[in-house]
Amino acid sequence: MRLVPLGSTGIMVSAVGFGGIPLIRLNFEEAETVLRHAVDRGVTFFDTANRYVDSEEKMGRAFAGLRDKVVIATKTGQRSAKAAMEELELSLARLGTDYIDLYQPHQVSKPEELEALLGPGGAMEALEAARTQGKIRHIGITSHSLAMARKLVATGLFATVQFPYNIVETEAADNLFPEAKAAGMGILVMKPFAGGMLDDGGLALRFLRRDPGLLALPGCDTVEQVDLAVDIFAAEADWTEADEAKAQAYRDELGSRFCRRCEYCQPCPQGVSITYAMMYRVVAKRMSPAKAVKFAATTMESVRNCLDCGECATRCPYNLPIPEMLREHLAMFDSHKAAQ
Repeated sequence: MRLVPLGSTGIMVSAVGFGGIPLIRLNFEEAETVLRHAVDRGVTFFDTANRYVDSEEKMGRAFAGLRDKVVIATKTGQRSAKAAMEELELSLARLGTDYIDLYQPHQVSKPEELEALLGPGGAMEALEAARTQGKIRHIGITSHSLAMARKLVATGLFATVQFPYNIVETEAADNLFPEAKAAGMGILVMKPFAGGMLDDGGLALRFLRRDPGLLALPGCDTVEQVDLAVDIFAAEADWTEADEAKAQAYRDELGSRFCRRCEYCQPCPQGVSITYAMMYRVVAKRMSPAKAVKFAATTMESVRNCLDCGECATRCPYNLPIPEMLREHLAMFDSHKAAQ
């Protein structure tokens, strides 16, 4: 596995990293198998977050005795100094380490969040103190808002920026990535599979492999997925006309108004299965409407409980009009059901 610099941090990392969200689906033994296989294949960069249920604990157990072989990144969603320090201490305990290589305030996408983060008593005060104490080596930042991500890069306060980028979400390449590179920042790519909507993993990773300045973080929960990522990033970049045609087909299918399955919108107070209901249009196209009706019946029937309170939309980092989209998908489901 090739090693590449993580921006100007002085840290060398594997050419592809490992996203920790899918570890939630595994038990501790299964997670250890996947994580240690990744280390054996040369992956050195592992990204997780305090809010990813038990992902940190699973990494901590898997990396016992391997701390010098891995670069660990984790995150906090807290904006105050006190709460951020509490989460940092919790992450250190869960990961079984006395330092974290890259600590990132998570999902800073609104002006008021940035103000709270950087203002008096804000999380940055605690993180800078923790860096002085040696508990953090470097401070990065993550966002789902392009405009905010560019503002965060311009502050000069962060060593890395983590942002969604994939076949169908390419806007960051026009300005965010060049600005981050000019500032000497490392660029971490979240959502390489568009939240699972890109079902051709090889195609999605080959697309990212073309830019050696990006560190892709594919989420893996099997050794086969690890092998796919490693094999692609260990090879020369290869992007064919056939690949571009497939990529364009995904763009035509998904557009820009689709759910990335981040699940920030949940839970719904009325029990609506928001994430899976938001996928109905794509499921119906890939399965056929007749099969989709049977497959998604329970999910789509839960949409009838929606009171249009809009709480889910306020939590969506992509600003999707979730209630409106749920109504559209329910109408489609009902039409498919009636046609049987």
